[in-house]
Amino acid sequence: MQSINRNQLFRASCLSLLVTSLSFGIRAGILNKLGTDFQLDKSQLASITATAFYGFPIAVVIGGFIVDIIGMKRLLVLAFIFHLAGILLTIFAQGFWTLYISTLLIGLANGTVEAACNPLVTALYPDNKTTKLNHFHLWFPGGIVIGTLIVLLLNKIGLGWQIQVGIMLLPTVIYGYLFSKLDFPVTERVASGVSTAGMYKALWNPLFIFMFICMFGTAITELFTGQWIDVLLKNVTQNAILILTLDTGVMVIGRAFARPVLKLFSPQVLLLISTILAATGIYLLSTLTGDAVFFAAIIFGMGVCYFWPTMLGFVNTNLPDTGAIGLNLMGGAGMFAVSVYTIFMGRYYDRVVLEAGGSNAQAGQKVLQTTLIIPIVLIVAFGGLVIYMRSKNKTAPLKTVAV
Repeated sequence: MQSINRNQLFRASCLSLLVTSLSFGIRAGILNKLGTDFQLDKSQLASITATAFYGFPIAVVIGGFIVDIIGMKRLLVLAFIFHLAGILLTIFAQGFWTLYISTLLIGLANGTVEAACNPLVTALYPDNKTTKLNHFHLWFPGGIVIGTLIVLLLNKIGLGWQIQVGIMLLPTVIYGYLFSKLDFPVTERVASGVSTAGMYKALWNPLFIFMFICMFGTAITELFTGQWIDVLLKNVTQNAILILTLDTGVMVIGRAFARPVLKLFSPQVLLLISTILAATGIYLLSTLTGDAVFFAAIIFGMGVCYFWPTMLGFVNTNLPDTGAIGLNLMGGAGMFAVSVYTIFMGRYYDRVVLEAGGSNAQAGQKVLQTTLIIPIVLIVAFGGLVIYMRSKNKTAPLKTVAV
């Protein structure tokens, strides 16, 4: 680790995640405009949006299998190439299929970033995993805030969505340059001497399988709702995109203070509290109107704030032998679930509108009310996890676990 510049690697990792999140924030902000410009219905928009979500799990799972073999640096060079190609193809898109392919490339890039950077962060900070994963993933909502503000500002001054997408080229080129110049450590699993067979065996641990399934729900609750908020609440408030800006702003603040929060609550208790707040937030978003929805957005942001990094940190801390593949299977599971759910909900949205005689006044609220079922189920699941971990810790030898 002597030639490894830990701080520079972490900063470059954050910048690569910033590009990932900018793609989410800007796409969420221009989704309706794309539909108008290219005459796309909500099902087609859902298919394009879902492409990013299933491109992600393809890349993150494949990356998880090969990261120990080819190294994290080569994966991040690949992420740079995918990001560059996807952004340029989006700028020069001509219709549904070019948007579909460009969004797929960006999804593959985003997944490759996670496939490399999650194990990189745990390798750089082995005694502080969950906190540093929260600090790293701070840049996901952070980039969404920046992205949505870019959309609002450039729309205000009359600049097109192509320029808004093009802004992502700058951080892409910078992170590509930084990673090309830096030395990388091996993954934590390789450094600790756990065999490949031992890693695959650890994936069959019932606790890992349970968390893997729960990742479906936490990812859908956070990412589907956030990505589609402008569409779902367009008829509830004239500033629907500001709701996304607000709830992701709450997430940035929450993740920045992950260390003191994790000193107050264990990761499993934090997940339970988060799920209760997320369910409350979605319920309020689906029932309130006007400026009151901004209060709902704050509650929702507090709820989903810690989901993704704490799920990863919990698994890597309690099941370290699962290594990079464990981290990346978790991320892949979450994004795959979001892609499938997004397609299903896009069709459901269009069906509600059709049944209402072409009116979409209540369609967004109905989609949110259907989605509310997921965090309600998670409340039960994480309640059980808290009880299980409490009983497990009572029977385990006392030790200090850094978070």
